[in-house]
Amino acid sequence: MSRSTAAIGVEQPTHAAPFLKSAGGKRSLLPEIREHVPASFRRYFEPFVGGGALFFDLYEAGRVHGRDGYLGDANIHWMMAYETVRDDVDDLIAALMSHTAKHSVEHYYAVREQSPTSRLAIAARAIYLNRTCFNGLHRVNRAGKFNVPIGRYANPTICDEANLRACSVALQGVELARGDFASVMAHARAGDFVYFDCPYVPVSASSSFTGYTSGGFDWTDQERLASCARRLKKQGVRVLLSNADHLSVRRLYEGFDVQRVEARRNINSKAGKRGAVGELLIW
Repeated sequence: MSRSTAAIGVEQPTHAAPFLKSAGGKRSLLPEIREHVPASFRRYFEPFVGGGALFFDLYEAGRVHGRDGYLGDANIHWMMAYETVRDDVDDLIAALMSHTAKHSVEHYYAVREQSPTSRLAIAARAIYLNRTCFNGLHRVNRAGKFNVPIGRYANPTICDEANLRACSVALQGVELARGDFASVMAHARAGDFVYFDCPYVPVSASSSFTGYTSGGFDWTDQERLASCARRLKKQGVRVLLSNADHLSVRRLYEGFDVQRVEARRNINSKAGKRGAVGELLIW
């Protein structure tokens, strides 16, 4: 298909915002994160892009343009969604409108069981499930099957056409990569800035998000990431990370500056246990 951004004559919204909901999304922490963004940098890298809150924030602030951005994620379906928003937003909107018209409990579980093969269908399915599942949680089993139940929404926004078109504009020229963070960071050079928002070290049995991909993200991966951060630092790449406020994380990043921040999280199945939790910004 030919690249499609905003249709001629369609009014564009002022701001592009995340089109995917992420359980660990950073929109509420943007004021604290902005304080640690370098005053100037060459290219921006985000290898665990998720919902992309910081990327879209930097774009709206005029800090990142087109080829300045390099986004990646091990969640292949989400990266296909990014690619489709960037390259085929008109067809994606049509597919999401179809899901909107059919949305029901039965349709949700039928779509959850599907295994589409085209990038467009995969992207539309990923966004539809994300916008209608429980708390926007992305979890897969060992076989790689998405297994989150439907959320309790009276009228979920499945297709935010205006925002999708704004995001398409923001993503023009941005390089998108599917896969492990190390493959993304192989392209970083001195003067670049990278933000790592990896799956967090679990602080309790119920807080693990290693099910984000079928391969998981275990302690060995956390150690690989810390080694990568140290190597990048030596190469002159500016590094900022987020992770859980856990003693093991503090030890892993000894020698880095660390700040505790309070983030609002609403992903616990028990409402009484939702609320502010301590997280770390590491740079």
